[in-house]
Amino acid sequence: MWSYLRRRFVAGFFVTVPLALSLAALVWIFGVADALTSPLVERVFGQRVPGLGIAATAAGILLVGFFAANVVGRRLLQRGEHYLMLVPLFRSIYAPVKQLVWAFNPQNDSGFKRVVLVEEPQRGMVLGFLTRELTVPDDAGRPEAWVAVYVPTNHLYLGDVLLYRRARVRFPDLSVEDGVRIFLTGGMALPEAIVATPRDDAAQ
Repeated sequence: MWSYLRRRFVAGFFVTVPLALSLAALVWIFGVADALTSPLVERVFGQRVPGLGIAATAAGILLVGFFAANVVGRRLLQRGEHYLMLVPLFRSIYAPVKQLVWAFNPQNDSGFKRVVLVEEPQRGMVLGFLTRELTVPDDAGRPEAWVAVYVPTNHLYLGDVLLYRRARVRFPDLSVEDGVRIFLTGGMALPEAIVATPRDDAAQ
């Protein structure tokens, strides 16, 4: 009986804890977003309106997006960012965070484009993210298709940038989000079977 209850408790624990942590993280994020604009909302409406701070924050982000899409606004933001980057502590935090966030931006030409697999004799099958396609001249001087692959190590924002001939690269049926999940879980999120595009097809 005790063994049965222990197994059920362990099963419930590993279902409840991730759910509770995720909900707690969402509550914290919404709480922070709500607290950012709550004083302004209270000043306008004369009382605290739960959730209205989040809506105001979302509206503010949307306005920044419109401002950043404008030529003049983009230049002003770049100028402000330039001055902020002169602050050493701010630069050391802001630069890697921005690079990581922008890697998932679909409008970023230098972001994570696809998940790739590359077979290496010393390391086995390497999983990484395609970040750039480029050409490198071969021995005869003819341009040859290569790719830049980012392989995270301990964290997503730490890793190695490796260059491979495009013909060596395979493209598995995994989205960028799937690849991030795989790295964050130490490989536990890998599917039971992966279908990868053959090298010859990938080189076309």
